[in-house]
Amino acid sequence: NLKSISEINLAHNKLSGSIPISLGNLSNLALLYLFDNSLSGSIPSALGNLKSLLYLHFFNNQFSGSIPLSLCNLSNLAELHLSKNSLSGSIPPFQGNVKSLLNLGFCMNHLSGAIPPSVGNFTNLKGLYLYSNSLSGSVPGEIGNLMQLTNLEIDNNQLFGQIPRSLRNLASLNRVHLEQNHLTGNISEVFGIYPNLTFLDISHNNFYGEIWSSWGKCQQLGTLNFSMNNITGSIPPEIGKLYQLHKLDFSLNQIVGEIPIELGNLKSLNYLVLNGNKLSGNLPRVLGSLSELEYLDLSTNKLSGSIPETLGNLLKVHYLNLSNNQFRKEFPVELEKLVQLSELDLSHNFLGGEIPPQICNLESLEKLNVSHNNLSGLIPSCFDGMHGLSCIDISYNELRGLIPNSTGFQYDPIQALRGNRGLCGDVEGFQSCKAFVSQKHVFENKWFLIIFPILGVFALLFFVIGIIFGRTKRTSKENKGSCVNHRGLLSILTFEGKIVYEEIIRATKNFDAEQCIGIGGQASVYRGELPSGEVVAVKKFHSVLLSEISVQREFLNEIKALTEIRHRNIVKFYGFCSHPRHSFLVYECLERGSLAEILSNDGSIKEFSWIVRMNVIKSVANALSYMHHDCFPPIVHRDISSKNVLLSSEYEARVSDFGIAKFLKPGSSNWTEFAGTFGYVAPELAYTMKVTEKCDVYSFGVLAFSEGLLIIELNY
Repeated sequence: NLKSISEINLAHNKLSGSIPISLGNLSNLALLYLFDNSLSGSIPSALGNLKSLLYLHFFNNQFSGSIPLSLCNLSNLAELHLSKNSLSGSIPPFQGNVKSLLNLGFCMNHLSGAIPPSVGNFTNLKGLYLYSNSLSGSVPGEIGNLMQLTNLEIDNNQLFGQIPRSLRNLASLNRVHLEQNHLTGNISEVFGIYPNLTFLDISHNNFYGEIWSSWGKCQQLGTLNFSMNNITGSIPPEIGKLYQLHKLDFSLNQIVGEIPIELGNLKSLNYLVLNGNKLSGNLPRVLGSLSELEYLDLSTNKLSGSIPETLGNLLKVHYLNLSNNQFRKEFPVELEKLVQLSELDLSHNFLGGEIPPQICNLESLEKLNVSHNNLSGLIPSCFDGMHGLSCIDISYNELRGLIPNSTGFQYDPIQALRGNRGLCGDVEGFQSCKAFVSQKHVFENKWFLIIFPILGVFALLFFVIGIIFGRTKRTSKENKGSCVNHRGLLSILTFEGKIVYEEIIRATKNFDAEQCIGIGGQASVYRGELPSGEVVAVKKFHSVLLSEISVQREFLNEIKALTEIRHRNIVKFYGFCSHPRHSFLVYECLERGSLAEILSNDGSIKEFSWIVRMNVIKSVANALSYMHHDCFPPIVHRDISSKNVLLSSEYEARVSDFGIAKFLKPGSSNWTEFAGTFGYVAPELAYTMKVTEKCDVYSFGVLAFSEGLLIIELNY
């Protein structure tokens, strides 16, 4: 009955129960604060009668039900906060009569449906908080009308589709949260230059494109997070102009190139995460000047060279991960200065030398992983005194001697120490050092009984090889048809004994563009017809790239795989050639091309019936079953995708492209670098780097469902 009352503030209490409908009679009420209580029930629609209301704050209660449509009538409302409740249903379609609204908060509820385009009517809106709901659909283009918007927080929903380009125009933006959705768009096109932007997080989405150099003009940025997207290209040096940056996270993308030295200018940086990309080159020494850095993760890249000693200057760092790279030389002694370091991971590199005893100066160290390197010598005995060190992994090195009595080995000593043949001690699964020394003494007394016969065998073997080589050399000079002598071939296999290098050149018309039927990043595929009428596919590696170790490895790996397997659902391999001018592989030619080409062609897909699709699925499954269970060692393809499934004229599928296939070693962890086609790769591979047959099974599932090859009818 208090009709003249203008403010009610009952916040920060322990009120429970529901809101009385009679509150709707307070026609002069301008402020209603009930937040931080335990109120429940639904929000009364009678509150829509409060025409004078400016501030309505009900957040952090237990309200349920839907948001009343009557709230759309509050034309003078400046702030509406209903966050952190259990509200459900959709967001009401405000129809332009609430233009005075400055802040709208519906976050941390159970709201569903789309963001209504009518939010574009709130032309004075400064804050839009819709995060942590179940909102779906696309972000409406009308959001570009909110020229006063400073805070846009719509993360942790199920939004999808392209981000509207009108977002480029919102120059007043200060904080932007888009993470944990299914949004997409080219990041160099949908975002603009925001002089006041301090926070941007677009992680866990499907954004693509290259990192725009103009991000360096957003001088106020404190957090920049692009992680877990499909971003390519290199890191622009202009990022080094973001002098206010505290957190930089570009992890789990497809970024290439070197880490720019300009990142050394980011003196305020606390958090630098670039793991799970394809970065290469040496680690810049200037990173050691980032004196405020606390967290550094550069793992799972292709970084090489030595670990710079300047990293010992990062006195505040508590997490350092350089694993799964190609670092060489010795363990950097300078890391002993990192007294705040609690976790150090240098595993899966090529580090040599000994583990320096200075590592025991890391008083805060709790976890140490230097496994899968080339470390030798003794394990530092001072590990005994590092009582805070709870987890150590030094497996798969060349370490020897006594295993220290460290708490870090007590959890799973076999896993932590395996792969080092020279270790001994009172640890389960290892010999005692007394027995080890005894065996060594026996071996030293009898070594000559073993070595002398072996040396005799080798001497005889070299003598026989010398005679054979001499005769072969004389014969090759007399034989004008020798490929090695007259054509510069390093090696060649033949198809029915008739194909030589020149025939492939003629069949492909010297690799003419007209014969090209496919182009990839490392090779092109050409169609060639031999004099016998046989049609073959010739995969020619780009000569510019063949000098790279990774490409050479792929070339040789594919030869190794295809010469050891035979199956009707695996592409037939005829031969290979490594030549100064051209290096190529020769396969059978499948008339209908790849599955990806058929699924993208409207004409071809009409003939692609469900029976045909099921046959394709069965064929791929048969090929995988053969590789995983009938081959020894088992073979994991690692790149099962629609582009690597070829089809014959009868739509019989063949698995192709074994360039990154992995032969599993029994009893080994089978660690590997991240490889495969994005979207098909098993997500756990990005974190564990451990390859198993399950990686192919996941890719097979993606192939079956995402490409529309298989549909399961669910009956409820």
